[in-house]
Amino acid sequence: MKRTDFRFLERLRVRWAEVDLQQIVFNGHYLMYFDTAVAGYWRALAMPYASTMHYLGGDLFVRKSTVEYEGSARYDDVLDIGVRCGRIGTSSMVFSAAAFRQDQLLVSAELVYVFADPVAHTSKPVPQELRELLQDFEAGKPMVAVRVGRWAELGRDAQRIRTEVFVEEQRIPPEREWDDADADCLHAVAYNHFGAALATGRLLEHVPGVAKIGRMAVTQAMRGSGVGRAVLDALMKAAREQGYREAVLHAQTSAEAFYLRAGFAPRGPVFEEVDIPHIEMVRTL
Repeated sequence: MKRTDFRFLERLRVRWAEVDLQQIVFNGHYLMYFDTAVAGYWRALAMPYASTMHYLGGDLFVRKSTVEYEGSARYDDVLDIGVRCGRIGTSSMVFSAAAFRQDQLLVSAELVYVFADPVAHTSKPVPQELRELLQDFEAGKPMVAVRVGRWAELGRDAQRIRTEVFVEEQRIPPEREWDDADADCLHAVAYNHFGAALATGRLLEHVPGVAKIGRMAVTQAMRGSGVGRAVLDALMKAAREQGYREAVLHAQTSAEAFYLRAGFAPRGPVFEEVDIPHIEMVRTL
């Protein structure tokens, strides 16, 4: 196995509690690493696991795990855990997994899952939608589609995401979340393979020549999966097409690193908006 065999890799660092008396990672912890990476694999597919399995009417149960040890990881090693779906049967799915330290293969595994009724624990055929999603991901296809449009078209999904993130999670008063600008500005919503809305944002004019991006929100299960960046890129593309030369936004300080990676730069001091620390950030388009 090589790193290049895997489209998805989850980066982990070995913790002190995971090292045994031989000063190497205890063998059982590699199964935990693989399980953690499988959860990341579902996020890479833009698939919130619990809600998607509920939609599909089943769940995945481990049938067999086979692990082969080639080398040992030590405390503070940075590992990349690769996961890929290799084969899909009638009711089972076979995944390959591997732990790499740089390019060195340390541990490999074969993980067999069965799709089954979550109550009766009896196997069921793998749904065609899930089968196609796995095949598309391994073929290198994009996992989200971003739609850009007006509130009349996208408002229902955008409102649900913003209510979940801003009103319910961050406790922003509803009267401070909703404004008249929603009806006139451009909105973007990211959808996954199953048509579920995962992230949103909006675009309006700040001053002539400068676009303002705001109300960026990603559902909790999908943070770190890339769907927020897909929405941001779609809004910046729309701003360029409308002739704006610069984009500005008010970023929550906890999200500053996300916007820095997207090419935005901070401008001015930190300030409070809806009782949350923010910083203004700008980018030339």
